[in-house]
Amino acid sequence: MGLAILIVAAVLFLFVAVVLAKTIRIVPQARAAIVERFGKYKTTLSPGLNIVVPFIDKVRYVIDMREQVVSFPPQPVITEDNLVVSIDTVIYFQVTDSVAATYEIANYIQAVEQLTMTTLRNIVGGMDLEETLTSRDEINTRLRGVLDEATGKWGIRVNRVELKGIDPPPSIKDSMEKQMRADRDKRALILTAEGERQSAILTAEGQKQSAILTAEGDRESQILRAQADRESQILRAQGEGQAIQTVFQAIHDGRPDQSLLAYQYLQMMPKIAEGDANKVWIVPSEIGKALEGLGSTMNDLKGIPQEVEGPLKRVDMGPSEPKVPETAGSSGSSNAAVQAAIEEAARAANPGRARSESAQSDPAPTDPAPGDPAPGGGSE
Repeated sequence: MGLAILIVAAVLFLFVAVVLAKTIRIVPQARAAIVERFGKYKTTLSPGLNIVVPFIDKVRYVIDMREQVVSFPPQPVITEDNLVVSIDTVIYFQVTDSVAATYEIANYIQAVEQLTMTTLRNIVGGMDLEETLTSRDEINTRLRGVLDEATGKWGIRVNRVELKGIDPPPSIKDSMEKQMRADRDKRALILTAEGERQSAILTAEGQKQSAILTAEGDRESQILRAQADRESQILRAQGEGQAIQTVFQAIHDGRPDQSLLAYQYLQMMPKIAEGDANKVWIVPSEIGKALEGLGSTMNDLKGIPQEVEGPLKRVDMGPSEPKVPETAGSSGSSNAAVQAAIEEAARAANPGRARSESAQSDPAPTDPAPGDPAPGGGSE
């Protein structure tokens, strides 16, 4: 009796547990549960704790309402230029109406995949290979528009479509690589040629500037050298002229007579015999007359007066400083430098310039009195 009561209590407890399990439904977050009563849609359970009629209401589907990502395997697609390429896609979609996704389409994932393939073949079929490879954004936009329009009645919204890869045939890949390599080689050759041209131009310009500067330097050097030679010749000629004038002035100032000239003539004779090559020298015929004039003042040398008459008269030798004409066309700095060099050379060539200038500053000597003897002159 007690055992029967225990069995009945266990059965009742099990029945209550089953009823409670059938009555209480817990739906996770971002999910939607479709409830059917006797095979007909009854309601949609929201996330959380829900109560349904046991053994009458049945939860048919639980739909994920989050955005989903589905990757489709590569599909062969023929381009406009009759080339087969393999394209794999990725679809980002989200279920917005769980009832439509359940009852409007049997398998919405498979439907999206097939629709994607057919739409992709339609889009790529109107493009050639090069356009297909470079128009991914256009293909994605057109594919998304077609899918979103077709899947709207299924309670699905396509958010994004991406082409993972576009793989042309191996032969086309090889040809494209050769073309790309040839194009790169062409650009490299063009850049190399442009670099060599620029290098040659710069080198030629540098050589041109160097030649111009060298020519200008040579011209300036030749001009300065010619100016220096001219000034040197001018200074030398002026120095020689001053030396001749000085000697000439000294002779006139000294007023030599017959005896002085004969003595000077004898002093010059030893110099004639100087040098190893002078083995034989000729005594001039006037030596006897010179000796006679040295021994006695009664004999006269032809052309030399015995006495110098008249007052002492100095010869005007002109300015002691050489006058150098200025060069036409030369710059002021060059003339100043040349003038300084001329003055330095003049000072070096004429050490007694100060004495000459002081002598010229003194007043001219006065004429001697008629009764006074002439300086340097012999007695009558």
